[in-house]
Amino acid sequence: MKIPTTLKHKPVIVAENYENVDGRSAYQTDAKGLSLGLAQWNDRGKVDISAKVWRHTGEKWSRQSEELPMHRVIDLAILICRANLYFREAYSYEKLYDPEHPDIDRVGMQGDAMTVSVCTDNPMIDEDIKLFSQALSEDGELLGERFQTLSRILKEMGY
Repeated sequence: MKIPTTLKHKPVIVAENYENVDGRSAYQTDAKGLSLGLAQWNDRGKVDISAKVWRHTGEKWSRQSEELPMHRVIDLAILICRANLYFREAYSYEKLYDPEHPDIDRVGMQGDAMTVSVCTDNPMIDEDIKLFSQALSEDGELLGERFQTLSRILKEMGY
């Protein structure tokens, strides 16, 4: 299925077969494609680029398609990697986290840092963190393949 090029987001680089590789939803997903392009929120004279997940209901392109600035996509990748690293050792805590010290890391960027923490404001955190850890473990192979690919590409880029 071809990603539309007549909408406000203007695709430049596309993966139109994303539905074939969308994790556990592969071949059964409404996420049909990914694109990198010119952001839909651009003002005249200002150009931002973004990443977009294109969803299709089977009838039409969905309003639930998501568009994110590219730096946020990378920030999400950093957060996912940091969380995955955390859960490798989380078993050492009785509740999979330390309620007295919920901060996991401060990831430096742009002269400041992104604080990565367990969300202790969640009233169901003790149950939810176990479910999250279990799902992360079950997706280990799926995520591991993507981490290896990301690592290889970053090395090719000189990082």
